[in-house]
Amino acid sequence: MATGRGWINQQHIDQMQRLKSGPVTTSRTRQTCSSKVKQNCTKASNESSTNIGTFGNKHKHKRNLKLVKKMCVGKIAYIESLPSEILLKILSYLDPISLMCIGSVNKQFYELSKDNLIWYNIFCLRKKLRWDCISVNSLGKKLAETTFTDKQQGYWKKTYINEIIAGRENRINKILRSAKNYSASGVPANMEKAVKMSGLIWALTFKDVNGKETVIEQTDIQFRDTSLTITWNSYLWPVFTSLTTIQLHGITPVLIDKCLGPCKIGLRRLSLIVEYNLMDPRKCIGQDKHVKLLYFKPGLLLGLWKSPEIAFVMATLHYHNLLEKSFWGSPESPYTFPTHIPVLDDVDSEYGLHGYRLHIDMYSGPRTYLCRTFRGLFCRKEYIKSGYLQMTAIGIKNNKEHAPLVGKVDFLWDTLSFSGSIQNCFMMDVTLLDETDTPYWCFSSAVELCPNKFPETLYDFMGQSFNLNYKDSVGRVYAELIWMKETEEYYLINLKLYLNTEKVNSYFGTNYTDYAD
Repeated sequence: MATGRGWINQQHIDQMQRLKSGPVTTSRTRQTCSSKVKQNCTKASNESSTNIGTFGNKHKHKRNLKLVKKMCVGKIAYIESLPSEILLKILSYLDPISLMCIGSVNKQFYELSKDNLIWYNIFCLRKKLRWDCISVNSLGKKLAETTFTDKQQGYWKKTYINEIIAGRENRINKILRSAKNYSASGVPANMEKAVKMSGLIWALTFKDVNGKETVIEQTDIQFRDTSLTITWNSYLWPVFTSLTTIQLHGITPVLIDKCLGPCKIGLRRLSLIVEYNLMDPRKCIGQDKHVKLLYFKPGLLLGLWKSPEIAFVMATLHYHNLLEKSFWGSPESPYTFPTHIPVLDDVDSEYGLHGYRLHIDMYSGPRTYLCRTFRGLFCRKEYIKSGYLQMTAIGIKNNKEHAPLVGKVDFLWDTLSFSGSIQNCFMMDVTLLDETDTPYWCFSSAVELCPNKFPETLYDFMGQSFNLNYKDSVGRVYAELIWMKETEEYYLINLKLYLNTEKVNSYFGTNYTDYAD
């Protein structure tokens, strides 16, 4: 060990003397050095060819060639020229993440970073730090019966990584169990804490027509009662006109230190949440003098400059099943949830028609326009029409239920350089619970207010009428609003839900059909 340290110190002293005697070797200096070496090699080969008749000169020039090449290699690749034993000793002082990173430098470091002795020590140290004496003793007895030559190179590295992955799964399961504490709105109450504990972030993968992929990680995140809003900003966006798909991935680190928190480098696991096909028909939900806002279901907003070039990207994700989607999917396919088994109720003939609870949140950024909970929603059989079950949250004739939207209703957007707002559009979160307080229909989406061509309003309301429509495979939300010019605010005077009859029958095991007069 002493001899090795002395040799390294001597090499370091020699290197420092060479640096003092001449300029620092940069990439440009290396190119000059290599060109000079090539000239010397050419000169030596020419001299050897002219003196080919002399046996001694021929061998002398060969020795000069080898010496010049050796000097060049020593200057360009000084670390790689060290013996493997010295490099292994240096690598033994690195932590697991640094070892995995240095293994991607080149083939030599990749092979050295898989050394069984190094990873065996790391593996045993992790066992000891877990204070599991029984497992350590049993592991020691098992290891005493084998030697390192019995295992192929990289065995203990794979064993360590498998242990880390198993520990990650246990840790994720604990986080999921802790997130089962539901709030009054029927969704996890401690989502922000769970995201921070797991080190979860979200990233977008842009794919163009040539198959090129561009990955951009989140730049900002905002947590609300039932959803979170993620923003991506960048100066180097891909060309929008050449894009074909956008993938949304949840990314979690495999290695998490209990004291230091999630590691920013090292192994990370990707889980595909949703893939957006940009070739599908797109919907423009609003624009101002700078930005046009495109919406892609579910929950993706794409802001475009007038160029058109990407200005920003936003995504609103509802808390319901969000952690499972972000943890357990693969990089290529989303997580598949178990099939829902309907619970039959032979006693109640109208099971699935009553006992619903609706929580609705309308907002934009830090502004909240409306946040209310409606209980005891139901549907009579005579209201099952056109394949939908109709439920009323706010009746148009009941003035006591009408609610104002607080403040100026618009969509707030922000980039690295500019910010602005788009009128008459905002975010809306809907959480519908059944009579057992189980989430039945949950979504988070951007919506727009459109002038109403066929208003259902009464003549008592003097103001311009607007409507709001949202539709997906589970149901439809319809709302009617009046713009009160005197107070300069919107009033929500009509709010109805339409649930798909086939989905209700599949979920509750019922057999409802359209009502016949």
